[in-house]
Amino acid sequence: MLWKLFYNAIAVPAMFVGFYSAGCCNPKIQEGIRGRKRVFTALTNQLQTARPLEKTVWFHFTSVGEFEQAKPLIEAIYAETRIVLTFFSPSVAPNAESYPYADAAVYLPLDTPRNAARLIRLIEPSLIVFSKFDIWPNLVWCASQHSIPIIVVAGTLHAESKRLSRFAKPFFRSVHRHINVHCAISEADAARFQELCSPVHQIVVTGDTRYEQVYRRATSVEPDVEFFPGQRSLKRPILIAGSTYTEDEKVLLPAYQLLRENTPENFPHLILVPHEPTLERIKEIRGYLNREELVHLCFSELTSEVDLSAVDVLVVDSVGLLAKLYGLADIAFVGGSFRGSVHNVMEPAAMAKPVIFGPTIQNAYEASLLVGRGGAKLVHTAQELADTIAVWLDDTDARRIAGDIGKQLIAENLGAVERTLVHLRAYL
Repeated sequence: MLWKLFYNAIAVPAMFVGFYSAGCCNPKIQEGIRGRKRVFTALTNQLQTARPLEKTVWFHFTSVGEFEQAKPLIEAIYAETRIVLTFFSPSVAPNAESYPYADAAVYLPLDTPRNAARLIRLIEPSLIVFSKFDIWPNLVWCASQHSIPIIVVAGTLHAESKRLSRFAKPFFRSVHRHINVHCAISEADAARFQELCSPVHQIVVTGDTRYEQVYRRATSVEPDVEFFPGQRSLKRPILIAGSTYTEDEKVLLPAYQLLRENTPENFPHLILVPHEPTLERIKEIRGYLNREELVHLCFSELTSEVDLSAVDVLVVDSVGLLAKLYGLADIAFVGGSFRGSVHNVMEPAAMAKPVIFGPTIQNAYEASLLVGRGGAKLVHTAQELADTIAVWLDDTDARRIAGDIGKQLIAENLGAVERTLVHLRAYL
């Protein structure tokens, strides 16, 4: 096959060079390189102690969001099948490796024919499931040669995807034609997948399985629980900024300053939750807050003696708290959208919180739905962000209506798990 020759002779070596070159100065990529060095040993050891079940389903996802989409499907079939997980990003490694519903979990090695064949020989999957869009050509081609069915779940393919470009489309057709079922999150995504497939391929709209996962987590949060000492001393409105990067904070923090200058009577507390609360990131954030003379503390510094009413900004330097903290919010700002792709907007929406984010949302169909219905606002500048926050802080009814819209949107989209399971179980 011409495309297979092109991919393995040019694209794969280029990926190797790019991956290892970037790893020289990127600690996250270095972590991924280290994790991949022991993949086959780790996988062999884990499979030796795996449950002795007849069927094995192999789920692959790139990062945290795609793992969340796979979780309800994994848990639904866990009792009857062995579960093997592979992932690409180091950000999801701790969660995947400690996940109780997996018999094995390892990094996906780089996509060479030899690695793909070795993985299939070790895992012996009855079915391969790709979550969302992280589809690897050699793995697909090798699975097809062994007559192993492949399903894409919660599939997305946005309108600007390079896969649909004139030159890339023939290559991706050579990959997608080996995928048995594409479970798309929307009619628009299904139509775009159809461009990469022949009319005989099964492309179905099942919805986004993450709605169930988010809804379940949101409804399990107890709103009256004290999440940190002194919670009840918070007198001002609360703005939660979740999963932020430096690029988000360059807009968010100047907007917060504008609120302090222009609306001192309704100036909110800011609870800032960085996406990765490393020592370097916390130091960077605190440096800005010190220069701007904003009273702040880190979550780890809180004690029962601290009067939070005197604190402007609380910097959360721990992980795993964001879902609970959203329950405290009057308004939620979701990060990632000023860096490249917005993070989880469903979580605050499921808790009936009005949501704000920046302009880059093509990775999250639900974000555009929220904006279209009025459950969220999209902003481009610090001034727009400050103005949007100020309007919502001044109008309790508008906040409530926006929050109710978001919660209703989540409720309307439940059911994707059962619709998707129909197609998985057809191959089990």
